[in-house]
Amino acid sequence: MLSSFEKQKRFLSLPEFAVVGASTDQSKWGTKILQWYIARHRPVTPVHPKVDELEGIKTVRSIADLSSPTATGLSIVTPAKITLDLLKQAKELSIPAIWIQPGASDVACIDFIRENGMEDQVLWQGECLWRDGDGVVQAML
Repeated sequence: MLSSFEKQKRFLSLPEFAVVGASTDQSKWGTKILQWYIARHRPVTPVHPKVDELEGIKTVRSIADLSSPTATGLSIVTPAKITLDLLKQAKELSIPAIWIQPGASDVACIDFIRENGMEDQVLWQGECLWRDGDGVVQAML
């Protein structure tokens, strides 16, 4: 199994990113994660079922609508029940790397990750893009 740091490097090496859980509320972590990508000029697509645009970027309604799911790192900042559904969809779409922000998973999510052999593609053990991302990027230079 890959180390957390190796998974983070793999995730941040992808050419595209998507965030599920961003909203129009600037105080929410999903929006902060979206802003993290924007501030670092990373190509990011917000995923939102109802809103057409977040932070000036056109949204897609679901991860199935991503232009290149097999080249996209997926950041998840949602309640665990929604996260579990996203994990199932991501597996079907062959999304190569998933970063679940702290508080967005539960035992059912972890069981799904393990039962489906996704341990090397999913960050779920407390890693935080907002806290850890810049250090990982620096180490990759």
